[in-house]
Amino acid sequence: MSAAQEISAATPAEPGRRRSAARLAAVQALYQMEIAGTTPANVIGEFVRHRFGRDSGEGEFGAADEFFFADLVEGAAARRDEVDRAIAAALTPDWPLERLEVTLRAILRAGAYEIIARPDVPPRVSITEYLDIAHAFFAGKEPGLVNGVLDRLARTFRPEGLREGSHGRGAPS
Repeated sequence: MSAAQEISAATPAEPGRRRSAARLAAVQALYQMEIAGTTPANVIGEFVRHRFGRDSGEGEFGAADEFFFADLVEGAAARRDEVDRAIAAALTPDWPLERLEVTLRAILRAGAYEIIARPDVPPRVSITEYLDIAHAFFAGKEPGLVNGVLDRLARTFRPEGLREGSHGRGAPS
């Protein structure tokens, strides 16, 4: 089963499912940008034209929130220095950001951007969503790293969103 199919099968119905698909696509787009050196506009256009709206097969996504996807990709790219500094501050000195695998960096960049720049999304939702994505790609300690880094960023940038009673899994964001 592809990562897209795993995330799709594990996520709630609209609009949360559309945002879940957008998050997974954003991670894959950020990965593609780093590997191929393509621009946000090019990768967004490719995903919208060739990958969204398909429900089966590797690398295809069902109905994704295209605006949310574009914001994640463009925002993470435009604010990459700020996002990378925030992630680096949450990592231990013996594991700098550059040492992490490309997919792991893409997950952390998308999640960090969402926590830093999307106050409309509760931090617990962001953490849970990117943790699910990490589990779709990694079976080792990487999901724990994603959880720890994003939790630390949420406590730094959005502590009000982590208070008791804030939204968690199942929220439409």
